[in-house]
Amino acid sequence: MLGPPGAGKGTQAARIRERYGLPHISTGDMLRSAIRAQTELGLSAKAYIDRGELVPDDVVIGIVRERLGEDDCAKGYLLDGFPRTVEQARELERFAAPDMAILIDADAELLVARISSRRVCPACGGIFTSRETTDGVCPQCGGTVIQRDDDTEATVRTRLAVYEQQTRPLIDYYAERGILRRVQSMGSIEDVFRKVNALLEQQLR
Repeated sequence: MLGPPGAGKGTQAARIRERYGLPHISTGDMLRSAIRAQTELGLSAKAYIDRGELVPDDVVIGIVRERLGEDDCAKGYLLDGFPRTVEQARELERFAAPDMAILIDADAELLVARISSRRVCPACGGIFTSRETTDGVCPQCGGTVIQRDDDTEATVRTRLAVYEQQTRPLIDYYAERGILRRVQSMGSIEDVFRKVNALLEQQLR
């Protein structure tokens, strides 16, 4: 699953997992699992994390290889958050070439408006739009809603710029290999999932 911040790829990944029973595997999940299992690679990753450093590609790729070798991945899996770069994609193909890369895409200005209007309630975890909480009160529990620091317009634009720099080359890489499928994040969650599901059904025929 590929897509810019706020496009809804996490939401769609959850729908795919529920519909097809595929393991939804994210880099964070894999790292935490390897650390809990105290594998050699997991312990190596923990050492970097404990020092506040980024986990090197070779360690992350090794953990991905371990995770994809587990029994629940035998009939397929959904990768979310990996690969992030062309270099990682090339290494992945050495042991698990993907069948399809789904890009959940959206216009940058739409994403800025969508994310910067997001409000959250620390008390109940509810997520709303600014229009739903004009008085600053959570409609679910009556708590005070806030705007997270990473949801401000300036921060969102920075996140999108980083995405363009780091991930767009990966999109081109998969497009050149003929496995990229694009879905515009327009309409309701169900509307978008219908498009995603149509791609998956076509792939499974």
